[in-house]
Amino acid sequence: MAMKNVHQVLVVGDLECGKTSLIKRFKEDSFDETYAPTRLFNWIPFSTTVDEESIRVAFMDTSGKGDFEHTTGNHWQAKDIFLIVCDISKMESLESLAGFLQEINDLSGKREPLVVVSGNKSDLGVVINEKDIEDFASDVNVLYFETSAKTGKNVNEMFRTVLRKSIKTKNSSKHTETENKPPTTTDSNGFMAGSIHEGPEFGIGDFVLLHDVTLEAFMDNLKLRYEKNRLYTYIGEVVVSVNPYKPVDIYNKNYVDEYKGREIYERPPHIFALADSAYKTMKRKSRDTCIVISGESGSGKTEASKIIMRYIAAVTNVGGQKEVERINVSKEIERVKDVLIKSNVILEAFGNARTNRNDNSSRFGKYMDINFDFKGDPVGGHINNYLLEKSRVVHQQTGERNFHSFYQLIFGANDQKLSELKLTRDPKKYFYINQGGEPKCATINDREDYRSVMNAMKTMGFGFDQAEALWKILSAVLNLGNTSYEAVDDHDMAGISDKKLLSNIAHLLSVTPDELQKALCSRVIAAGGQVVEKGLTVSEAMYARDAYAKATYDRMFTWIVQRINEAIDPKASGMRLVGKNTVIGVLDIYGFEIFDNNSFEQFCINYCNEKLQQLFIELVLKQEQEEYMREGIEWIHIEYFNNKIICDLVEQAHKGVLAILDEACLSVGKVTDEMFLTAMSQKLAKHEHFTCRALQPADKTLEHKRDFRIKHYAGDVVYSVESFIDKNKDTLFQDWKRLLFNSKEQVLKEMFPEGKQHITETTKRPITAGTSFKNSIIALVDILACKEPHYVRCVKPNDLKSPSVFDQQRVKHQVLYLGLLENVRVRRAGFAYRAPYSRFLQRYKCLTSHTWPTFRGNEIDGVKTIIRTLNYENDVAYGKSKVFIRSPQTLFQLEEARDKMLPGIIVFLQKMWRGGLARRRAKFMKAIYFIMNKFRKYKLRQYILNLVEKFRNVKRMKDYGKSVVWPNPPSVLEGMVKMLQVVHHRWRANMILKGHPKSEWPELRLKTVAQDLLKGQRPEWGYRRKWEGNYLAQSKDNSNTMDFVVKMNHLKTQDKFTKIIFSCMVKKINKHSKPADRSIAVTDKFIYKLDQKKKFKPMRKGIPVSEVTGVSVSPGKDQLVAIHLSSENDLVVCLQNPSKEERVGELIGTLGRQWQLFNKELKVQTLKPIPCMLGGKRRTISVRPTANNGGPTFQKDGVDIALLWPESG
Repeated sequence: MAMKNVHQVLVVGDLECGKTSLIKRFKEDSFDETYAPTRLFNWIPFSTTVDEESIRVAFMDTSGKGDFEHTTGNHWQAKDIFLIVCDISKMESLESLAGFLQEINDLSGKREPLVVVSGNKSDLGVVINEKDIEDFASDVNVLYFETSAKTGKNVNEMFRTVLRKSIKTKNSSKHTETENKPPTTTDSNGFMAGSIHEGPEFGIGDFVLLHDVTLEAFMDNLKLRYEKNRLYTYIGEVVVSVNPYKPVDIYNKNYVDEYKGREIYERPPHIFALADSAYKTMKRKSRDTCIVISGESGSGKTEASKIIMRYIAAVTNVGGQKEVERINVSKEIERVKDVLIKSNVILEAFGNARTNRNDNSSRFGKYMDINFDFKGDPVGGHINNYLLEKSRVVHQQTGERNFHSFYQLIFGANDQKLSELKLTRDPKKYFYINQGGEPKCATINDREDYRSVMNAMKTMGFGFDQAEALWKILSAVLNLGNTSYEAVDDHDMAGISDKKLLSNIAHLLSVTPDELQKALCSRVIAAGGQVVEKGLTVSEAMYARDAYAKATYDRMFTWIVQRINEAIDPKASGMRLVGKNTVIGVLDIYGFEIFDNNSFEQFCINYCNEKLQQLFIELVLKQEQEEYMREGIEWIHIEYFNNKIICDLVEQAHKGVLAILDEACLSVGKVTDEMFLTAMSQKLAKHEHFTCRALQPADKTLEHKRDFRIKHYAGDVVYSVESFIDKNKDTLFQDWKRLLFNSKEQVLKEMFPEGKQHITETTKRPITAGTSFKNSIIALVDILACKEPHYVRCVKPNDLKSPSVFDQQRVKHQVLYLGLLENVRVRRAGFAYRAPYSRFLQRYKCLTSHTWPTFRGNEIDGVKTIIRTLNYENDVAYGKSKVFIRSPQTLFQLEEARDKMLPGIIVFLQKMWRGGLARRRAKFMKAIYFIMNKFRKYKLRQYILNLVEKFRNVKRMKDYGKSVVWPNPPSVLEGMVKMLQVVHHRWRANMILKGHPKSEWPELRLKTVAQDLLKGQRPEWGYRRKWEGNYLAQSKDNSNTMDFVVKMNHLKTQDKFTKIIFSCMVKKINKHSKPADRSIAVTDKFIYKLDQKKKFKPMRKGIPVSEVTGVSVSPGKDQLVAIHLSSENDLVVCLQNPSKEERVGELIGTLGRQWQLFNKELKVQTLKPIPCMLGGKRRTISVRPTANNGGPTFQKDGVDIALLWPESG
């Protein structure tokens, strides 16, 4: 997160006044009754919007004044806003307000900070008059808001008012700063586009380019960059990294893309640039490379190694190898990348701990080789671990913790798991983890880390039983620390009184309690072919117990590393390696350590740092000299401090400290640490980097018979010889090895393979811990020396773990002992800057008209033209492939000249680019419309041709094209196609009608209408026979035709209808449910009910056709018809005729056609049973078959009516 554009708010106040709740209310608009109190401070960055302007806000939420006063002074500096929160429901909280204001004034100096007072918890009642507190705020020139985090009262108004003022202040100060600033071209991050030069306000991006190479200039530049949140600075190609002690958003995908594939000087300093340089060197030159990360504890080495790992993972196998035949290879590469990253989670859990200097300090050295195939994709790796600080298992200094894994188990496992492991959730009950004091760490979430470790183990391929075994071993170590001894006889022989604890440990280690007690209280000695069991005294047993705990944890850690190596071994992965395979090594090893009490572990760690420093100086000088020779530039000898004399002091055969220590360990008889110190004082008396009290009696900083001092390159360190011999011997009785080898737990058996040896077998004396470590470090240096090195030098800005404090003395000490200034002098000895001709010409060709925009000729001639034109010939030298510039001022002048040219060039390029884009867009649009027009015509033509082809022979088809499926038309033709379909339907109808005489057309029209109305729901509707309409006028249906004709002529004259369109005999049912034989006659105006027994006398007046609301028929063969009338007295009849013809369809067609003439549509329903209204009452008519062949008839069926239809009808 670039702090330049962030509004920083420091929130202070008494305990439990609601500071965190106010921030939560503003950020998330929520309130949590159970919100946990802040420990020390919590950095809360987020984005918000004020007056439609997006800004970044960073709250530093602090604990109560009582807990925070020892660090507050350092954190109150350089903040934009101070928010003092007081609880206005408590008088004592208001009384502390003046003290906070006074402290702000004392610490602000000449600055005039924006101070705001929040009177919180107004919902609980106010103990002071609001007017009084507002007057007080006005008197001391601060803003006051009465708030309630619980209800949200005035919270948003307060913060937004304050942020508006902060925005206004920053904008005005920004205007003032830029008035006299030279013009620069910057990107969105404030970085100068395309180079390491970020602008003068950020200092110098490369220490080599400092005007004066002095310690003061170096420190001033480093401090300026730190205050401007520039964490990285170069020394040539060495990255100097300062620990920010806060989250910073400079490692996301956008930054990965910025640095991927670029040269190291093309972007502002960043650790990504170094990681990419190592990766490119490995890939381009097929050479093994390594990245050495060094610095003291707490300087950010572990984080730097993880950032490098994540970057390499992000830039490899990006394409995913999409080819089908390479999917398995791609999956394996992704698995390897995941395993390489997840391995850090497990190693940090079991190998890192909180120290007084670092909450996540690596207590072991780690060197990881990452194997790459010929394409540059990671295919595996290997981890070497060095000197785990196993003494931490049994002892921690005040304020420190044991390894993280113990606390992750205690706080992360569920209650059932803890019960199975014979543990409780209280870490203070266990001696091995309660010595440092507070078991919890504010910056570490042990519970979440426990879950992360379990997930990582799953990713790494750890079996469930293996993971369970590791937690059991941890539990056994914790319980082992609580084992107490008592004397069981007069000889002070040790015994264990707590048998339950003994049984629990035995259960966890999968051994018997008797075997465990025997290993803890005695040892077996084989001498002269005889086996003797020797009891241990209480003090010896306590020493053995701690040795067993340390050895078990150390072996477990080594087993974990081996298991991880199996998971990432490229040979075990089954991948077929092709071509040359290369390696990038990443070294993350403990930094130089100076504690109040420095013992054997610090001695080994500092020796390791001496060796790495020696390698660093040699390789940097070697690289520099090789480049000068390669380019044909004269080499100038450089004076520097060579710490080989200190390395020899430690490792020289027969005379070195380790040799003297080994000699003491191998001596016969009782040899004490004091005797070892005496031997050193005799053999090293003349060494200028060694001293002790015996050699300098007047030096009272050294204890007699205990202390000695070594003048390391990083400073003088006083070591205590106490336990040097024991730690160097690293004694572990064979009894414990045999015990755990014979355990039923397979993981323990694998950890102690030497336990397989019989007690009587003689074993070679094991190598001492110091010599073993020396050999491993020498081997490590040999490995690094044969690779092309890249360096990250980590610096710790303060001991407070504060993101805003730059401790000048602490940083200066690190700069000196890391040899950073010497590194600058080596780089600056001849030439401050060098660049390949191609890069120099590309960057500065805009400075002369001879080289801009394109230089026609050799690159070296172009560079010489630029140098000659600008009169810098006396300050440069020309190598074979690079130009060398002697003084930084020349480079700065080049940059300034380039900066002045860039605005004009940018405007010109923008003009040309915009013009080109516009012309290109116009051509595209013209082409698009041309193609669209042609394509549209093509589609129309194709559709018409397709339609013509489909309907080519429809005249010869039986159905005249009814079965032909119309293709989906283009949208532009949809209207026309609908019209064509209508035309085709009309043509088809015309073709069908041509086959019938015109005299039959009215009948066909009626049948068509009937078919449409019945919708296929009545299978039989008489369409096969000829429809004659007026059947009662024909003698075949009516023997009294004359009476019918006379009566209808009379009605025609009377009612003025035109013609009879349908007549037929019927069986009718009336509203009284009485059936009767009747006749009906349908005319163009009326429907008549006639009594044929009375010479077709009308029963009543004719029913107007307009009263018909619909018709219902049954789906069967019966002739039931219900003509629904608006008078709610429907006409329900069953049609009858001597020839038993189906006439329902004809009646429906007749009525439907008549309605069409009225421009209406007749509603016809095919139902079973049929509902109707008779006499205003709702009735249902069902059809029932009957054996009676006397003809159909109606009969009452409860409240409804049934039509009895003869089965033979």
